[in-house]
Amino acid sequence: MANLAFDFTGRTAIVTGAARGIGLELARHLHQAGAAVYLVDADGDDVERAAAELGARGLAADVTSTEAVESVVRCAVEDTGRLDIVVNNAGILRDKVLWKLTDDDWDAVLAVHLGGTFRMTRAAVPHFRAQQYGRVVNVTSYTGLHGNVGQANYSAAKAGIIGFTKTAAKELAGFGVTVNAVSPNAETRMIASVPPAKKAELAAAIPMGRFAAPSEMCAAVAFLASHEAGYITGTVLPVDGGMSM
Repeated sequence: MANLAFDFTGRTAIVTGAARGIGLELARHLHQAGAAVYLVDADGDDVERAAAELGARGLAADVTSTEAVESVVRCAVEDTGRLDIVVNNAGILRDKVLWKLTDDDWDAVLAVHLGGTFRMTRAAVPHFRAQQYGRVVNVTSYTGLHGNVGQANYSAAKAGIIGFTKTAAKELAGFGVTVNAVSPNAETRMIASVPPAKKAELAAAIPMGRFAAPSEMCAAVAFLASHEAGYITGTVLPVDGGMSM
């Protein structure tokens, strides 16, 4: 195993949207660093395959459902006796310009990104408070601060996650719980769907000239999820090759 900066032995982590992409790489990293990791995704077959590859536990759950989210948290706590880390990464896209967005397009995106972040964090809080310890890392986006054509729903959801992160950080600080966010810019399935000419244009706007590999998000998330980062809360850490400068 490669040398890892942070040791998560004895910690329990839940990572949502973990069947592929950034979520899978984050789960892999935490697992390799010693955590008991629960991969969560709406795609049950894929998340079980991903978890089996890691030797971790995969759980099919819809993060828009309070019952499903609470079941995930209950499973992790019953198995390991604790819950230390929640990484809220689950997301979907329903991209359309504003005048073509339907109510369903709007509601679905906010329910998964923002609602899922809220529900999973809320479900974890009683355990964090009992332990007087917890780490929440939420995945937001450059688009949440700057907007993007065709993504009013996604932009609103990601901006909402920033506001949620800062409020939860203030409410939970007295219990030894930190709540932070990362703003990634990685080569994922979402980026792969962008037409090549547009993708090249987007890459050219990044000072480092490329999209990151999903695995390049791991160090930032591991840092914020670590015991050592206990005095950092309410932050949004860009991991975007300088795009947000």
